[in-house]
Amino acid sequence: MPVALDPVFYLIGDEVSTAQSVTLDSKWKIEDFKRAVGAAFHVAAPLGLTFHLGGNEQELLSVGEILSASSSQTTPIGLRIDGQAVQSPQGPEGLPLVGSFYEIFPDHLGNHYRLFRKYGHVIKTTNMGKTTYLTDSPEVAAVALTESVYMTKKINENHPLWGVKDNTAIFIGDTETENWRLAHKFLPPAMGPKAVRHYTPLMQECVRGSFAVFDELDARGESWNAYQYMVKLASQTIGKFSLGTDFEHFTDVDAPLHPIVTNIASLLSLNKKITARGEWYRHLPFGDPARLKLVQRTIYTLLQEKIDLVKGSGIDGMPMNQAAVEASCVVDYLLNTVDESGQKFPEGLIVANMLIVTGAGFTTTSALMSWLLYCLVTYEGAQDRLYEELCERGVANTDNPVDWTPEFAHSLTFLDCFIKETQRLHNASFQPGRTTKTEVVLPGGYRLPPDSVIVPNLYSIHTNPEVWRDPFRFDPDRWTSEETKNKHRCGYIPFATGPRGCIGFNFALLEVKILLSELVSRYEFTREGLEAIEYDPEFQLIRPLNFYVRAKKRTATV
Repeated sequence: MPVALDPVFYLIGDEVSTAQSVTLDSKWKIEDFKRAVGAAFHVAAPLGLTFHLGGNEQELLSVGEILSASSSQTTPIGLRIDGQAVQSPQGPEGLPLVGSFYEIFPDHLGNHYRLFRKYGHVIKTTNMGKTTYLTDSPEVAAVALTESVYMTKKINENHPLWGVKDNTAIFIGDTETENWRLAHKFLPPAMGPKAVRHYTPLMQECVRGSFAVFDELDARGESWNAYQYMVKLASQTIGKFSLGTDFEHFTDVDAPLHPIVTNIASLLSLNKKITARGEWYRHLPFGDPARLKLVQRTIYTLLQEKIDLVKGSGIDGMPMNQAAVEASCVVDYLLNTVDESGQKFPEGLIVANMLIVTGAGFTTTSALMSWLLYCLVTYEGAQDRLYEELCERGVANTDNPVDWTPEFAHSLTFLDCFIKETQRLHNASFQPGRTTKTEVVLPGGYRLPPDSVIVPNLYSIHTNPEVWRDPFRFDPDRWTSEETKNKHRCGYIPFATGPRGCIGFNFALLEVKILLSELVSRYEFTREGLEAIEYDPEFQLIRPLNFYVRAKKRTATV
């Protein structure tokens, strides 16, 4: 018969007086002991627990040893997490009022990386009164990005998205709301693999529609800002996909950006500036805070105007999976599809969610496309290898343009490796914040209090020397090696992961593969200028500011 026992435990690093008893069953396995004890002490990854006895901290390796020790010793059994004592994350002391601000900005990527090397895998920063924890650990990221009893996405005043929080929208709202549940039910089919196949011809059409402009720039002998034109290209594609709208970005070389695009870009810039400067700044009735509110109202007005113009494509009342592959655009899908109970997506939630689909769609892709061009012209041999593959597969150097399909795009091996390596070193996103629901002890023994915001810092995870060999070396071939096959599942998360991961990753990956392949097939890119490339520290995403290229139309054969 199993015997219920109540051994007493405490977390090494805490006072012994904090010990508590945990009811265990003598017939349980050691893994069951760890789960039960971990739940009592709020240890998020309990299988990393080890049991220790006495001042010499002898490790107890079996259920029998634990039970024997608990019955024969008067002192509690100590607990370590991944071999570590429990601890509060450390970070720079900072300065009065501004806190860690000048330890981090303007080079927040490089400075966060430096702080991880100094203080460990979870660090604490306080900027202008806002306290944020960050991690470069895949193990911690895996816990943070999983909706659980310990973690969720709850956007509070310390969260990077606090300035644009909207609980009617999928990306900028809290998880534990009915609005998020509805959006997470209706939106993913519109961007799933079958829907992406439906929109593949649109991607092909948009990039080929840009050629006249890039041809003219070549004829003029002009270089151009990569990010500005990639914004035009990515938003031209997303405008048709999300709103069924032609933004007319390639009617001529100097065609202006559509107001929806410029206002969304302003929204992301203003939010970054405001959240980085603290709550006092956010409440100012003038300057950036006032502009942010105006921009938000303007975007919603512009989007509603476009939504009102969308004409139905005969899918009214159609189930979600079918409607997703027959809709003219995402708005058409959301206005007309029904779920399994015959209910439609609430119209009052459409405009806010279209801000996310449109904004997240072009801002991330345009930054990624810019970094892809940067890698082409910076890392020796990369452009030649990609062009050679495109020629071998009949994409480049042919009088019969390929009709793109997802299967064909994903079969291009070097293209896939090149994009992955670019996303590893130059990922557009870098701060998917999550919030603790209770006190929690993370892998490595780091303890966070309730309502703490922790950010898996993607750049630092992707360049963590404990995860990646020669992490700052651009090496597409690592993606066909054992190195990437054996990495932790959260060692590479360009789109985050878990229930709140990017729902548009299928669309985005196929889009950049088609856009980049078509551009490289037609043009040879060279960099203009020698100055160091700067990224924008006051933008929600990582975008290059001063990267110029010359795109020369190809004439020679391979």
